[in-house]
Amino acid sequence: MTGPDASARRLFLQRTLALAGVALLPALPRIATAAANQIDVRTKGARGDGKTDDTTAIQAAIDAIAATGGTVRVPAGNYMIDAARAISLRSNIRLEMAPDAQLTALPNTLKRYHVIRVWRVDNVQIVGGRVVGERDQHRGDKGEWGYGINIQASHNVLVDGTHISDCWGDGMWIGAFGRGAKADISTDVTVQNVVCTNNRRQGLSLGPCQRVRILDSTFSDTNGTKPQSGIDLEPMGQGDVKDVLIQGCTMTGNKGAGVEIHHNVSGVVIRRCTIRDNAGYGVLAARMTDLWVDSNTITGNGLNGVKLAGVTSDVKVTDNTLSSNSAHSLRRALKSMAPGRAGGSHEAQLHIGEKTSNVTVSGNVF
Repeated sequence: MTGPDASARRLFLQRTLALAGVALLPALPRIATAAANQIDVRTKGARGDGKTDDTTAIQAAIDAIAATGGTVRVPAGNYMIDAARAISLRSNIRLEMAPDAQLTALPNTLKRYHVIRVWRVDNVQIVGGRVVGERDQHRGDKGEWGYGINIQASHNVLVDGTHISDCWGDGMWIGAFGRGAKADISTDVTVQNVVCTNNRRQGLSLGPCQRVRILDSTFSDTNGTKPQSGIDLEPMGQGDVKDVLIQGCTMTGNKGAGVEIHHNVSGVVIRRCTIRDNAGYGVLAARMTDLWVDSNTITGNGLNGVKLAGVTSDVKVTDNTLSSNSAHSLRRALKSMAPGRAGGSHEAQLHIGEKTSNVTVSGNVF
C-alpha cells in the first residue's frame, strides 16, 4: 500500500496499537454471571477422575446454558476429552476452569483434533485451567494439526490465564473458514496471561484474522515438526492478518523462531517482549507490511535477532536490546548483499534484506 492511505494506516498503528494497544479492541465480552446462569459440569455427570471420558458431560453443561449466556464452571480435576468430538463453545459462554482443573485429550490416531473448539460464535471467554494434548501418547505418526484451543470465524473472544501444552500440533490457532475474499475471519480476539509450552508445531498460529491482541503470555519449547515457533502469523494464500499487538510476552526455547511473520500480514506491533534462546530467528518478517518492533529484549537466538526478508516494507525497529544472536547460517548470503543492507557490524543482531523498503532503525542497543 502506498500514498495517503498507507500514511494514514501507519499513523493509526503507531498511535493506537503501540501507544494505546489495549484500546484497539472493543470491550471484553460480558457474560451473564447470575447464579441462575451458572452450571457446574459435575451436575451433568463429569467426574474429573483422569479416566472417564467427560466430553459428553461437559458439552451437556455448555448446551444447557440459555442463549442469553452464562458461565460453565469446571472445578478441580482431570477431565478426559475425546478430541475427535471436542468441547464446542456456544456464543455468550464463559468457560471458567479452576486453576487445578485440566482438560486432557484422550490418545488418538488423528491427523487433526481439537480439545476446545470456538467456531462461528461471538462473545466467548475461556478462563483459567489447563488444556493438555496427547503428543506423547499419540497413536499415529501423520499430521500436525492437533490443537489445544482452535478459534475460527469467531468474534469478541477472550482466552485468559489458560495453560496449554503437549498438543500434537499447535497450542492455539486463530483463523478463518474459507479463503480469500470469501473467508469468514476471526476478529477482536484477546489472548492474555496464557502459557503455551511443549507443543509440537507452534505455540500460537494466526491464520486470517483482524484486531488480535496477545498480552503478557509465554510461548515456549515448541518442538517436534516445523516450523516449531513460538508465534507464527501464517495466513499465506488463505487470506489476510491485520492489526495484531504482541505486547509483554516471552518467546523462549522454541526450535524455530520466537515470532515469524509471512505474506498477507499487515499492521503488527511487537512491543516490550522478551525473545530469547530460540533455535531460529528472534523475529522473522518475510514479505509483510507495517511492522513495529519496539522496546524488546532479543538475545541468544540461534539466527538473527531480527531478520527482515523479501519485499517487507514500512518497518520500524526502535529501542530494542539485541545481543548474542547469531547469523552463522547466513554468512554466505551476507557477503553477497549490497553495502549497508545488513545492519553494518550488527548483522547478527539485525539483518535487513536488500529488497526491503522504508525501514527505520533507531535507539537500539547492540
